[in-house]
Amino acid sequence: MENEKKKDKKTKSSKSGKSKNKAKKAEGEQNSTSEWRVTDFERLSTLGTGTFGRVYLVQRESQYYAMKILRKSVVVRLKQVQHIYNERNVLQNATDCPFIVKLEKCFQDQKNLYLVMEYVLGGELFTHLRAAGRFSGATTRFYTAQIVLVLEYLHKKNTIYRDLKPENILLDRKGNIKITDFGFAKLVEDRTFTLCGTPEYLAPEVIKGKGYGAEVDWWALGVLVFEMLAGYPPFYDENPFGIYEKILLGRLSFPSHFDSASRDLIKKLLAPDRTRRLGNMREGTLDVKKHRFFKGIDWDALSKRQVAAPIIPEADHEGDTVNFEDYEDEGGYEVCLDPQVVDIYADIFADFA
Repeated sequence: MENEKKKDKKTKSSKSGKSKNKAKKAEGEQNSTSEWRVTDFERLSTLGTGTFGRVYLVQRESQYYAMKILRKSVVVRLKQVQHIYNERNVLQNATDCPFIVKLEKCFQDQKNLYLVMEYVLGGELFTHLRAAGRFSGATTRFYTAQIVLVLEYLHKKNTIYRDLKPENILLDRKGNIKITDFGFAKLVEDRTFTLCGTPEYLAPEVIKGKGYGAEVDWWALGVLVFEMLAGYPPFYDENPFGIYEKILLGRLSFPSHFDSASRDLIKKLLAPDRTRRLGNMREGTLDVKKHRFFKGIDWDALSKRQVAAPIIPEADHEGDTVNFEDYEDEGGYEVCLDPQVVDIYADIFADFA
């Protein structure tokens, strides 16, 4: 009996020690990033460009990161202030999802905003899809299932992603996905009316200007599944308005190699009537997971990244950029070190970092 008490006391002490260690570790991580300065990071190359800024591979000591730099003047001029705050807020609250890129730290100076994120060296799923031409059913199933887990996670937090496409899906060193670019993500309790996203992936209700919710992400997933299997999206035109017309018509033409499970999943995700759209019905995400397209998927193992990925990106070292395109350098993204420069946007971005 005495031995049992000693054992029990030892177990409690061990648990208490583990809790303290976890707390110390979390505190240590917080302290380490709190000491970071934007000037600590050496810029090595450009990983991507966009309307609002650029993403650089940077290095701090021996660690590599992706640094997204946004010009304050452009963000304000293009009325993207709220979108930038949305991105920061979503990423700060999604640190426990293994399939969302991790935000490490935010900075700002008089001219720019800086988001330092983990570097995901496998490149965009878009790049791998273009290299392959199209994905097999098994490869498509793996990546679709991981995306389902991300949408499930976001929707539980009442967050709509609104920009699902191959360009915004990165692969880590082991081939698992990391969703990035949350500029269009939004916390929505009920409905929102904003027209935003990529034309080929917009749901009919977005184009019509009707209020919408998380169901638009399931529509975009249907478009993505089609594109991964076919090598091209189901609704395409040279003109965005032509794309919108085709989306509203809703005519699907499946390539002959699509199997019945794939066709059925896509049809149900691309249901024009959102009350009948898979993922937006009574059982929510569970309806999607139970679809026969995902037969054989171990959802628990997948969520723990214990399932071998079908694509293992090439990389010689942690800072390798072989999976990214080369970009010409562009001025205007330098850190502002001159204290004489006035920050005319100080009030707008007062709470950013």
